[in-house]
Amino acid sequence: MDTVLGIIIGIGLSAACGFRVFVPLLGLSIASLSGYLTLSPGFEWIGSWPALIAFASATLFEMGAYYIPWLDNAMDAVMTPAAIVAGSIVTASMVFNLTPFLKWSLAIIAGGGVAGLVQAGTVMLRGATSVGTGGLGNFLVATAEAGGSVLTTFLALIIPVVCLVLVVLFAFWILFRFITGRHKQA
Repeated sequence: MDTVLGIIIGIGLSAACGFRVFVPLLGLSIASLSGYLTLSPGFEWIGSWPALIAFASATLFEMGAYYIPWLDNAMDAVMTPAAIVAGSIVTASMVFNLTPFLKWSLAIIAGGGVAGLVQAGTVMLRGATSVGTGGLGNFLVATAEAGGSVLTTFLALIIPVVCLVLVVLFAFWILFRFITGRHKQA
């Protein structure tokens, strides 16, 4: 696989990890098992049947947990570092022909960074929704996040360049919202 294309796919999947941690890992596992894509050496385990079962189970648990009003905010505390780790792993799993140092530097900075940025945006949105609706509107946020993760995973695997453009636009929007929100408070 072309190194640049692998990086683009990895960054797209990392963004999807920011919405839901296990959906992109499940999508990556399915794509690998079906022969649609090849994983970087050392990451073949993602495309195994035990990993597929684990990712499917974790996806169902994660999706369901976000629909429980008090648990959704608690999940954000656990899932923020998990999203960064997962984003780093999916990016590293798609990067070929680089030294381990460069591969992991790129995976942690680009993959983990994008996943963390998207996760931060969803945490801010959930916090605002919790305050504004007393938590009653959080099911809408949970549904949007799940849909965002599935759509981003699909786009990253099928049309990665379009996905990258959308991820960059979304990242700028999150940064803009964060900066303008902080500016208003000062």
